[in-house]
Amino acid sequence: MLTASLTLDPAFTVAPVRRRTFGSFIEHLGRCVYTGIHDPGHPTADADGFRGDVVDLTRELGVSTVRYPGGNFVSGYRWEDGVGPVAKRPARLDLAWHSTEPNTVGVDEFITWCRAADVEPMIAVNLGTRGVQEALDLLEYCNVASGTHFSDLRRANGSQAPHNVRMWCLGNEMDGPWQTGHKTATEYARLATETARAMRMIDPDLELVVCGSSGSGMPTFGTWEATVLAEAYEQVDLISAHAYYHEEDGDLASFLGSAIDMDRFIEDVVATADAVRAAKKLTKRIHISFDEWNVWYTGAAASVLPTDGSWPVAPALLEDHYNVADAVVVGNLLISLLRHSDRVRSASLAQLVNVIAPIMTEPGGRIWRQTTFHPFALTSRWAVGDVLRVELASPATQTAKFGSTPLVDAVATRDPKTGAVAVFAVNRSLTESLVLDVDLRALGAIELEECLTLANPDPHAHASVDDETTLVPRENTDVKREGDRLRVELPPVSWTMLRLS
Repeated sequence: MLTASLTLDPAFTVAPVRRRTFGSFIEHLGRCVYTGIHDPGHPTADADGFRGDVVDLTRELGVSTVRYPGGNFVSGYRWEDGVGPVAKRPARLDLAWHSTEPNTVGVDEFITWCRAADVEPMIAVNLGTRGVQEALDLLEYCNVASGTHFSDLRRANGSQAPHNVRMWCLGNEMDGPWQTGHKTATEYARLATETARAMRMIDPDLELVVCGSSGSGMPTFGTWEATVLAEAYEQVDLISAHAYYHEEDGDLASFLGSAIDMDRFIEDVVATADAVRAAKKLTKRIHISFDEWNVWYTGAAASVLPTDGSWPVAPALLEDHYNVADAVVVGNLLISLLRHSDRVRSASLAQLVNVIAPIMTEPGGRIWRQTTFHPFALTSRWAVGDVLRVELASPATQTAKFGSTPLVDAVATRDPKTGAVAVFAVNRSLTESLVLDVDLRALGAIELEECLTLANPDPHAHASVDDETTLVPRENTDVKREGDRLRVELPPVSWTMLRLS
C-alpha cells in the first residue's frame, strides 16, 4: 500500500487559526433568503419569520461571519428599499438573477438574523449603479448611534442600538462584464478609493475589502489587482478573491486537485499585493478576503436563469446536490485556506442555504445537510489555536489540469493552551487506499482522541432530503499507534480528521 508521511512540530507555525475563515454568504439569489433563512409560515419560524431549524444548523456548521446582500445582486441594490414598514417596501427587478425582489428582508432583518445565529455581519455596498454617497448613507444608518437623518431612521424602524458592522465590501466582482455597472480597473480603483476614504471619515476603524479578480482565469487577473491596489492600498485592509470548482467532462482526478489552483491563486494575489507595497515603500500588508468559494456546477440546469420572460420571486436557482467527491474537495479547499492563514484573514463559503449550499430546505417543510456540510462543520469546530507548518511527503499522480499532483494533502492545527492537535487530510486517489504516517515525536505525550473519515465506494453518491445520514463521516478503525508514529489508512476519494489530545 502506498504511504504518505506527515511530520508535526509545534515549534513551526504558519499563523493563528482565523475564525473568520469559517464565514459564509447570504445573497438575495434563488431561495437563499426566501424559504431559506426566512419562511414565516414554517413551524420553527420565530416572530420575525426566520426559520429556527436553519439557525440551529448554521450554529452546528460553525459559521463565524456572513456576507450580505451579494454577490451580483448588490450591484443593482437600493438598500433603502429594504427598510421601514414591510407593506410599504417596493418590489424591484433584480437584473443579476432575472428575478423580482420583494424587499421583505433588508438590512435590519439581516442583522436580527445574525444575532439569532450568533454570526458577525459583513456587508457589501453597491458600487455598480451607485457610489460614495449611498455607501455613506448605509454606513450612517448602520453604525451611527443617533442624531442624524439615517441613524434616527434606523431607530424609528425599531433598531435603537447601532448595528456596528465592522467589515464592509467595496462592491462585488467589478472586473466581471456580467456585473451591473461593470468597470475597468482604473474606474473601479478610483471609486473604491474615494468610497473607502469617505467611509473612514465616519468610522476610521472599519475593515474594508476592495474587489480583486472574480477568478484567477479572468483575462485581467494580476493587472487588475496591481491597478486597484496602486490606487487604494492605503485606504483598504483586504482584497477579495473568488473561486468556484466543479468536475468537468468526467475528469475526477483533476477536480480532486482543485486546491492546487486555490493555492496558486492565493500566492499570486499575495505576490501582487506585496509588489505594490514594495513600490510604495510601505510596511502595511494587504491581506485576502476569500469571500466566495465553493463547488459550483455552473453549467448545470439548476444554474439556468428564467428564460420565459418571467421575473419570479425566489425561483429555485443554483440548487446543486453535492456528492462525496464534492465534499472531499470542499474539505481540501479548507485545508488550503488554513495553510495560508498568514495572509487569508477572512473567507466565505458561498452560499449558506439552498443556493450551492451545505444546508437545504423545503419551503415550509424539512431541512437537511448536504455532504459538504460535514467537512466544514468539523474543521470549524476542531481547528483551534495555531496552524502548523507541516512537512508532507506524498506519492503523486498525473492529472490533465495540474500535471503531477500529490495524492495526499493535509494541514494540522494545535491549541497551545491544551496541546490538542487536529489533522485534516484528503486522499485524492481514485482507486487506491493510502497510509498516512504521522510523526508525533515533537508533540510529547499525546493520545488519539478520534479519527473520522468521509468516503464511499461511489464518489458520486449524494445525500438527499430522504437520506442525509448514510454519507457522513464515520469512525475510521484502520488507525494504529506505533511508538511515536500514528498510521491511518485513507480510503480513495476521502476526507479524514484526526484529533489528538
